[in-house]
Formats: sequence, structure tokens, C-alpha cells
Amino acid sequence: MVDGEYDLLHHGDREVGDGLVDLAVNVRVPEPPEWLRRELAGCLGDLAAYPDPRAATEAIAARHGRDPADVLPTAGAAEAFTLLATAFGAGNAAVVHPQFTEPEAALRAAGHHVHRVPLSAADGFVLKPDAVPAEADLVFVGNPTNPTSVLHPAATLRQLCAPGRLLVVDEAFLDAVPGEPESLAVERLPGVVVVRSLTKTWGIAGLRAGYVLAEPEVIERLRAVQPPWSVSTPAAVAMVACSSARAVEEASRLARAGERDLSALVSGLRALGVEVAGVPRAPFVLVRIPGASRIRLALREAGYAVRRGDTFPGLDTDWLRIAVRRDMSGFLAALRDVL
Repeated sequence: MVDGEYDLLHHGDREVGDGLVDLAVNVRVPEPPEWLRRELAGCLGDLAAYPDPRAATEAIAARHGRDPADVLPTAGAAEAFTLLATAFGAGNAAVVHPQFTEPEAALRAAGHHVHRVPLSAADGFVLKPDAVPAEADLVFVGNPTNPTSVLHPAATLRQLCAPGRLLVVDEAFLDAVPGEPESLAVERLPGVVVVRSLTKTWGIAGLRAGYVLAEPEVIERLRAVQPPWSVSTPAAVAMVACSSARAVEEASRLARAGERDLSALVSGLRALGVEVAGVPRAPFVLVRIPGASRIRLALREAGYAVRRGDTFPGLDTDWLRIAVRRDMSGFLAALRDVL
């Protein structure tokens, strides 16, 4: 689907290819850790039975200090966005951009009128609550936001709460930020929905594992439109395993290491004179380079895939998103050569 000049269904996986170093997709590890692979292998004998998400629901609730009635496991965050768009009918939706495009795609497919709320590169893509129309009854914002990597203060997000409005906060990358600051996941706030994903940290994009945290009334409305058994047995097993205290601690260690890698990448980019957007906190950075389309193709020739930015509403062809990896020295050298 192409919406005007923006292809809302274009994602980083379209940029990758054989022989390329993947800096286009924001999955942080190339494969699941050994302990998670063992858990997944152990459930294969149960595949004859229909999946039961109750253990996953309870594990997710315990991980966030919530009641199980506040939790709905989903087939990835993308299903959560579709359920929200479907369950809450065609209304006045607002999407804060630039951000992950699946929410807007789901809203438009469900017949919503979508008001785009563009943030400005000039001030680092800072969220301004008064820019969201007062009549918006369904508001989507990422935190930290893909692709800007900006982390919005929880206090600012709370200012978006209003009677008769549902605020949806996409926290798919928040476990990649040390300490998970500014999260609304541990609070049951009226009219607030938090969407999370296990894809990014644990290397299981192909498994489709995510969840929604919200008031029980919202959860029941989403459950009513969710296809039966949409969360597979392996996905439910992954949710239990990745919600354990051991997994949360490992995610914290990965986040601290990723923060160091992020700092090194930002320093390297700025040393090359590349403009880095905002204050990056997530495991990717957004950069503005005049002629970025040429740079992206030249990097492919050098063996690196990066994400084009012009499919995100609010960005143009001068923007690229770059995923953070452990050693970016080879990429920085390749970028220097093509600038």
C-alpha cells in the first residue's frame, strides 16, 4: 500500500540481501540465545494441541507487576496495532510522526481518518502534546520512537491523556534502553495502552511474539476481535521464557552493552560530519545526509544495507536509519569512503 508519497508497508527487511551486513533491520541479535532455543525445541512435542496463552499471560503480568487481566499476548506488535484499529472503530485517530508505519497502515485499513502529527528535526523530534488535536480519540506514539531513536519523558506522554481518548504507546524498543526509563508499562493508567515486542532483543522476528498492557475493559475489546489461536505455542513459550527474571537481567546486560555501541557509533558518525537526529537512545540512529539515496546505494555496493528514511511520514530522501551493532568500524570506514 502506498499512501501518497509514503509506502507505509515498506520495512527494513526489504533493504537486506545476500552478502550484505544488515544495518537495516532493528533486530539486535542474529539468532535467539541458546537457552531460548532449548525452550522452543522443548515445545515441539506439544504442537498437536491448540495453543494456550494463559501461562504467557501470567508471566508477562508478573514481569511488569500487572494483573493478568491487563495483558493480551499477540502475534507480534503488528497484530496489536491491527486489533486496536479494528476494536475501536473508525474515529479520529492521530499518529505522531515520524514513527513505525504499521499503526497508520492498520488505522487506514480499518477506515479511520488519520491526522498526522509531524515532529520537527530542528528541535530533535521532541514531542509537543499540544500539537495533537483535541478531538483525537485514538493517539499513537512510539517510545523510544522508530526511526528517530528519541525517548520521550513519561510526564510528556501523560499530558496526552484525556477523557474519551485512548493513548497507545509503542514500547517495542524500550527494553533496549538501560533501566527502561520513561516506561508506562508498570502503571494501569486510564486510557493508556502499552504495546511491547519480544522480537528486537531476542532475535525472534519470525516467531511473532508481542503483547498489550491496558485496562481490562480495553483488553476484552481487543480479545473480542483477535482471531482464535493467533499466538502460536512456540510464541507463548517464548513469552514465558523471555519474561523470567533471568531473561530480564540478560536483557538489561544487553541494553548496557548496546548503549556503549550506540555511543561509539554516534561519535563515529559525528566525526565524519554526519548529522545525527535528536538524542538517540534506542539501538538505531537516524541521520540526515544530503543525497542519502546515493549514499545508501553506494553502501550496498560496499556490502552494507541501511534503511531508507523517505517511507516514514515527515522524512524525505536525505534521511537514513542505521541499526547499531557491536563493531561498526568497518561500516564507518565504508561510509567515509562514499561521502
